[in-house]
Amino acid sequence: MPCSRRSRRGSPQQGTPPRPTRKSCANARARLLDVALGAAWRAKLAGHDADWSLVAVGGYGRGELHPCSDVDILILVPRTLDEAGRAAIEHFVTFLWDIGIEIGHSVRTVDECRSEAAADVSIMTTLIEARRLAGSSELVAAMLEALSPDHLWPVKDFFEAKVREQADRHLKANDTAYNLEPNVKTGPGGLRDIQTIAWVAKRHFGVNTLEELAKKGFLTQAEARRLQAAQSFLWRVRFALHTLTGRREDRLLFDHQMKLAGLFGYEDATFTLAVEQLMQRYYRTVLDVSLLNELLLQLFREAILDESADPVPLNPRFQVTNGYLEAMHDDVFVRQPSTLLEVFALLQQNPDIRGVRAHTIRAIEQNLWLIDEEFRQNPRNHRLFLEILRAPAGVTNELRRMNTYGVLGRYIPSFGRIVGRMQYDLFHAYTVDAHTLFVVSNLRRLALPRFNHELPNLSQIMQSLPRPEVAYLAALFHDIAKGRGGDHSELGAVDAEAFCLEQGLSRYDARLVAWLVRNHLQLSLTAQKQDIADPAVINEFARFVGDETHLDHLYVLTAADVRATNPRLWNSWKASLFSEFHDRVKRALRRGLETPIDQDELKQENQSQARELLAATGVNSAAVDSVWTMLSDAYFLRHTPQEIAWHTRVLAAREPGGDDPVVSVQAESERGTTSIMTYAPHRQHGFARTTAVLDQLGLNIVDARITPTGDGNSIDLYHVLEEDGTPIADVERHTEIEYALTRSLAASRDTVLAVSRRAPRQARLFNTRTQISVTADDRNQRSVLEIIAADRPGLLCDIGKVMMEERIDLLGAKIMTVGERAEDVFYVSDVGHGPLADERAQQLVTRLTEALERRRAA
Repeated sequence: MPCSRRSRRGSPQQGTPPRPTRKSCANARARLLDVALGAAWRAKLAGHDADWSLVAVGGYGRGELHPCSDVDILILVPRTLDEAGRAAIEHFVTFLWDIGIEIGHSVRTVDECRSEAAADVSIMTTLIEARRLAGSSELVAAMLEALSPDHLWPVKDFFEAKVREQADRHLKANDTAYNLEPNVKTGPGGLRDIQTIAWVAKRHFGVNTLEELAKKGFLTQAEARRLQAAQSFLWRVRFALHTLTGRREDRLLFDHQMKLAGLFGYEDATFTLAVEQLMQRYYRTVLDVSLLNELLLQLFREAILDESADPVPLNPRFQVTNGYLEAMHDDVFVRQPSTLLEVFALLQQNPDIRGVRAHTIRAIEQNLWLIDEEFRQNPRNHRLFLEILRAPAGVTNELRRMNTYGVLGRYIPSFGRIVGRMQYDLFHAYTVDAHTLFVVSNLRRLALPRFNHELPNLSQIMQSLPRPEVAYLAALFHDIAKGRGGDHSELGAVDAEAFCLEQGLSRYDARLVAWLVRNHLQLSLTAQKQDIADPAVINEFARFVGDETHLDHLYVLTAADVRATNPRLWNSWKASLFSEFHDRVKRALRRGLETPIDQDELKQENQSQARELLAATGVNSAAVDSVWTMLSDAYFLRHTPQEIAWHTRVLAAREPGGDDPVVSVQAESERGTTSIMTYAPHRQHGFARTTAVLDQLGLNIVDARITPTGDGNSIDLYHVLEEDGTPIADVERHTEIEYALTRSLAASRDTVLAVSRRAPRQARLFNTRTQISVTADDRNQRSVLEIIAADRPGLLCDIGKVMMEERIDLLGAKIMTVGERAEDVFYVSDVGHGPLADERAQQLVTRLTEALERRRAA
């Protein structure tokens, strides 16, 4: 039975979902409903049994009914109903709802079915699965005849429409089956892809099962078993989802993944969680479905469209038939195993080829065993693999195709182990292999001039690299050791260097690849967690990279990696931050490591450029000096010339003697954010109040700089973005921000606005343990406070409240969100303007831990 109204409202915790095997449960539910609907029909509409028909359509028509699947029925009538007929059907439908059977129903004549199906292939698809439940069999036969390919949707048109429909559906999922909350039904490689095969097979060949399709010669028995096993597993997952949630839920959300892992018998292992094991099985299943779907649709295309062009030889081993590459002989791979790589090189060299012909895909799969250690040591195969990486076009496409066909995981066994591997967090949006190939894709876009408009600076650097395959190899190996335990960067670096030397790369290039893999996180972490305005940080990183070659490779790899980790991670702020850091380090390298930049030099440069900007806008030198006399050296070091000029103009225009807070919003700064400047009395509650207001307005703070001035005030600068990662475009929002902050900062009492926004659904599922540390930065006369905690609305405000209560001066903050975790760094000092003493630091850690854990438990 479908979900009743009671079960839809019931708690998901009521009862344990059964563990169905294959399609028996779905079929049994459909058969049970057949009986119930048949009895209801006979009880309520027996007088119309001869001229009306009750028909199951859609999934119910196929005899597949998951616990909360739609129950779609068609009441087929010979002519438009009169009032009495409409009343009878309304009474019948009401009766079904009264007994707990929720249906979707339509009432149509045969002509109406035909006209609606002609206009919409999805309606056509629903109706070709029609199955009579009761009433007139002649009327159902008449409808099926009206819908036959001879009258409507010829097989060719139907096939092409379903292929377009599938392509559009895949596009909505970013063309990857590896989204971390996939849709079991409609996602790439999901049940809908199997159904697409079934619909085309039914329409053209008149077959209803995979076994019948295998008898037609389109599937081998082994492939039929794989497809059946995949369908059975996906059915089990969908059945369990419906039962757990008490509703039609086809998305494998984080909320459900862990529960399903337990139901399916998985247990946490040393390096792999139970949920990660379940999801790896899921992703490998949908990858297999995607491959078989590609193979079968291509075979259908040849049979249905009757493409029979003469083959065009490419070389003695391969030819092009109907636009697809195929092996000339069935045993070409056995006789010359290197052709298992040559296939992909030929596709790059001949971009007009549409793909690999189905029989050749099948042959590749059947001969993967040939890619053994001897194959991997063969110099010809080394040359072919590097040729694929060095090709002017098709690098990403062919690496993805190699992964889909299983070739990449056989040639690089450690890559095979990460196929379908997920990480149970909100930071990584894709499986490890999908993420890795997205990194390569991002690097390729930087390497191709037609994409220069996207990221001009990065594109220029990538296109200047003498051997771009070094970056691609670093991308392939940067996460390859995940799931093994230990430091994946170190383990991956060992694998990378060994592989590169085997492939024949120079020792220098092999070591460069290994260095990039080992240090692929360093640029991102340094830029986001350290004060890059501090010359010492820049000089230290310059010594770390050693030269511009290492810096440039690391920069493009970092940007490509972050963009491929999660689409929400990359934004204008991060692009600006990485670019600024790269440029500062490059400048230090060009000066020479023996003559590092010092603070006095940087301060003078910033002041000189700011004066030029101010003079250009008419601010006189006396006004500038009046403002600057109250600013510290630290201020000029930590702000850009553009920021200094902006702040100076605002403060110079302020009425003398005024004591109201000053708030100014700059629409879009050179840092790719909206900048908010506040000037108000320097109090410990300022940060808490400001962050509470901005948080309540739905803004994400990415950077904060608090600089006390000589007149007892503080110039604070906040860089913010909208929740979608863009600067604030609406001018009315600027006014709203200025009003709310001015009002909050002017309040006389030490009260702080409460943040009422809730944490997102996904974030609430993870139990992130609070970790806090304080280290002294004696050189800069401050302490560095690092906090890792569950990310949620109001987090910064809560931290600010504790600092206020503990009378801690906040000098700056670097705000970083890593999925469900906040990893924030605060630069703080005691009220005496120095690092926190050990006792004070420990007290601050204790108070912060108590406050954050209390809110986490709430």
